[in-house]
Amino acid sequence: MLAELSIRNFAIIEQLTVSFNGGLTVLTGETGAGKSIIIDAVQLLAGGRASTHFIRFGAERAEIEGLFYIPPHEQLKELLRTFGIEAEDELIIRRELNRNGKTTTRINGKLVTIAILREVTSFLIDIHGQHENQELMQEKYHIVLLDQFAGESFHDALAHYSTTYERYMKLKQTIARAIEDEQLIAQHIDLYSFQLKEIDEAELQVDEDIELENEKMKLDHYNRLYERLNLAYEALNGESKGLDYVGSAMSDLEDAMSVDTELQPLCETISSSFYSLQDAVHTLRQKIDEMEYDPARVEYVESRLALLANLKRKYGQTVEEILLYRETIEEKLNELLHRDEVALAQQEMLEQLEADLQIEAEELSFKRKKVAKKLEKAIIEQLSDLHMAKANFVVSIERKDHQTFDQYGYDDVQFLISTNVGEPLQPLIKVASGGEISRMMLALKTVFSEHRGITSIIFDEVDTGVSGRVAQSIAEKIAMIGAHSQVLCISHLPQVAAMADYHYFIAKAVSGERTTTTIAPLAEAERTEELSRMLSGAEITPLSLKAANELLQLAERRKSQIANKEGNSL
Repeated sequence: MLAELSIRNFAIIEQLTVSFNGGLTVLTGETGAGKSIIIDAVQLLAGGRASTHFIRFGAERAEIEGLFYIPPHEQLKELLRTFGIEAEDELIIRRELNRNGKTTTRINGKLVTIAILREVTSFLIDIHGQHENQELMQEKYHIVLLDQFAGESFHDALAHYSTTYERYMKLKQTIARAIEDEQLIAQHIDLYSFQLKEIDEAELQVDEDIELENEKMKLDHYNRLYERLNLAYEALNGESKGLDYVGSAMSDLEDAMSVDTELQPLCETISSSFYSLQDAVHTLRQKIDEMEYDPARVEYVESRLALLANLKRKYGQTVEEILLYRETIEEKLNELLHRDEVALAQQEMLEQLEADLQIEAEELSFKRKKVAKKLEKAIIEQLSDLHMAKANFVVSIERKDHQTFDQYGYDDVQFLISTNVGEPLQPLIKVASGGEISRMMLALKTVFSEHRGITSIIFDEVDTGVSGRVAQSIAEKIAMIGAHSQVLCISHLPQVAAMADYHYFIAKAVSGERTTTTIAPLAEAERTEELSRMLSGAEITPLSLKAANELLQLAERRKSQIANKEGNSL
């Protein structure tokens, strides 16, 4: 339920905050006062397309914020957890539109994309406008509406089909890409063959480049290394007699220890050091004897590193990356060289998926036809309530061309209607009058909204083009929806306004050469005057006031009857 709406610098609205309740809330006011602007603001909260044209003249940004009480809907809760949105019983949705064209969207303070916003608010808001009939007039949308009406078992079957269809389309695209120009394939074969040969001839070893770099470092500094090793050796075992001095110290301490046993740890340390130094001198001598400057080795190391550098420039930053690249192109080359075999296997897989799609699509079609009968009955009942008892509604389900599938199966779904006895069934788009279109739309949306479980349903002047008893029927139908959902309705019909549980009046005023919009709830006397104005069209007269009171009394009786009917149906 939309509990509160705050708008700032949006179109002609400078600043506005309004609280809403459950039941039916009707918004009325003069033409141009800004009623539809409020619906536009809610539409943006539901993920509608933003535009800088919405920003009030002279302002840098527009801000819209809505507080929603969320239903105990497990699917919605799971969706919020998936997107990392923390929520218990409330959602605060906020959108900011900036003059530079950038928009920011937050749900409970977390930045989200428009796609996420639309997915979340699809559980919260359903907006129906007088121009939204265009959506119903598009045949491609009819199958979506029919599927929404179906139960959980159908949705599971559709989800399974969608998975198969996605695999089918990916494989089909892969096969299409494989049917390339033979010259291009030959070029790829030549390129991959050359690259494989170049890498294989190098006989690469993992970490070889690191080892060669270390060896090159030693070769480049051979003289320095040789000199330093010899100096170290001389210091220990040459004329400097470093090792002899340590040995002499060891002997002296061993003799001293015979007098003072506390010297034993020190003596052991010196003794250990002496023998370690002896081993080190021996190793050092071997290292010096083994050292030999080999110009051929220098040349090999440098040429090998140059080769590796060339390969790295082409195929990867390390030897390991080059070898991984080799595996990749070898696989691609094998696919190209054996493309006929691969193509045959892929074609067999595609045919198997087509057969699976055929079976699953048949199951979907069978279930749709059963659901269609229930939908036809539900819509005809709704139309009868709206004084279209002679109307007939049929869901036409035809098969597409053989082996033609889309994401919904192979069904073409079309809503057909006949508004009078003896008239043939025709596509919805051929329904003539605006009043019939409004009633048809209300009947459809009433049925679909009940099955989707939307908590806030918004009607924007859906009663256009009707009057009299039809207007009263539409008013009662909207009130019935409001008995179990929150309904916000913009209307010019006094019959609809009289059925409201809450009535808000929207007005505009000029202040300081700027137009502003205000919204305020109407008290009982103010409401009677507003209905009187709506009935008379201009002046409020004693007669129009009397008619307004009678209309309110009639509305109260009808709402009581609706409440009793809803209670008995539970």
